[in-house]
Amino acid sequence: MQLSDVICVSEDVVSREVSGEMVLLDMASGTYFGLNAVGTRIWSLLDEKAHSIAALCEIIEAEFDAPLASIQQDVLGLATELSEQNLISVE
Repeated sequence: MQLSDVICVSEDVVSREVSGEMVLLDMASGTYFGLNAVGTRIWSLLDEKAHSIAALCEIIEAEFDAPLASIQQDVLGLATELSEQNLISVE
């Protein structure tokens, strides 16, 4: 994954927000996944439309109090994990 990659929600994923956190269901595997507050915000943005990882980092930086370098590392890690689980795809 790179900051320039544009990612979107995979078609086989159903999501629902529960108590401020996002729960994802991969319909293909029947596996559930949970996201924390920042992951929930990122998922909400991706659910609206595809975004580059860099754009997601800029939005998160504006909304959360953390250094950009740390945000980039965390968002890249989350995107990699979501991609490995087939929850997102790279356009």
